[in-house]
Amino acid sequence: MRFSQIPRSIRQLSTHVLAIFLGVLLTVSSLQVLPSQAEPAPNQKSEASLQLIAQRQSPASAAIASSSFVTAAVNRVGSAVVRIDIERTITRRVDPMFDDPFFRRFFGDSLPQRSPSEQLRGLGSGFIIDKSGLVLTNAHVVDKADKVTVRLKDGRSFEGKVQGADEVTDLAVVKINAGGDLPAAPLGSSANVQVGDWAIAVGNPLGFDNTVTLGIVSTLRRSSAQVGIPDKRLEFIQTDAAINPGNSGGPLLNDRGEVIGINTAIRADAMGIGFAIPIDKAKAIALQLERGGKVAHPYLGVQMLTLTADAARQNNNDPNSPMKVAEVNGVLVMRVLPNSPAAAAGMRLGDVIVQIDGQSVTTAEQLQNIVEDSRLGQTLQVKVQRGNQTQLLSVRTAELQNASS
Repeated sequence: MRFSQIPRSIRQLSTHVLAIFLGVLLTVSSLQVLPSQAEPAPNQKSEASLQLIAQRQSPASAAIASSSFVTAAVNRVGSAVVRIDIERTITRRVDPMFDDPFFRRFFGDSLPQRSPSEQLRGLGSGFIIDKSGLVLTNAHVVDKADKVTVRLKDGRSFEGKVQGADEVTDLAVVKINAGGDLPAAPLGSSANVQVGDWAIAVGNPLGFDNTVTLGIVSTLRRSSAQVGIPDKRLEFIQTDAAINPGNSGGPLLNDRGEVIGINTAIRADAMGIGFAIPIDKAKAIALQLERGGKVAHPYLGVQMLTLTADAARQNNNDPNSPMKVAEVNGVLVMRVLPNSPAAAAGMRLGDVIVQIDGQSVTTAEQLQNIVEDSRLGQTLQVKVQRGNQTQLLSVRTAELQNASS
């Protein structure tokens, strides 16, 4: 029978069935071809690869989930971290009135016979920097201590001798005689530290020995004035690794177990904000303290404040302002200390320091760093703006004693 002789309705049905069959056949063929064609493409993944990627952790979460780098870092330095116990006797003065014979006759034995004394105890942390028994810690940990006891992680205790302490940088070196060959902490370089790096704090917070906390470096070069201790001359590493009382003097480590800082301060009004002295600063100071030497700090003898042109303009527009100042960016002199290098050079209240030895100065911290890096007895050419006039003063630095500069 010829195709033309088949009824029209059957021919139409056959045509539809054939079209559907061919469509299915082409679809199956294309599904078999596409994977092989896509396989060499560099930006596409197989189904198995995609599944592995979905299951894989991000680098940050993987680092947190894995304790390997923290454990390795702590194991590398942990035995060099020590606890420092101090004892200090303080004597309270008795009112001189009680020495009067009249009061003694009247009150008799009920009056104090001598000045009462009180025994104070404190604790901090430190770490061994030399196998001979040199321990680096904070000056405020051992300040005015009558007795210093250094306790090692293995339980041994030794009496410590303060070789030297520097209050301005809050650093101290303590020596113990433990027969040598002690574990020493590897010292890194704070110059290589970046914001976002891992930070591991080790110490004895609140008396809980051998405590480890983990965080990151929050920021760098935080000035002591910003931290709230303007009597220091430091730029701190800020971290969110938990630091508590007792952590002072302990090491701040990087992810390789190298010491990058010395845990020093916290803010009482904040959580998750701690500060450490950069290890590069500590290295230079420790060498002098180890030899029992005194650390000399040059100073000018001024109390100062960072000034901007806008702040100066607002001050000058205030009718109640006690003084008019130059409307420039610089460092405003708020006070000149008597008998200081600045006073001898003729510096005055209200002067705005804008330049030192040809280097522009715009912040109080910048000025302080320049002076700190100068030599004792060095003459600095200080350019000040005094009203509408510019003055060039020759200031010869002297050694900082108890003055604030």
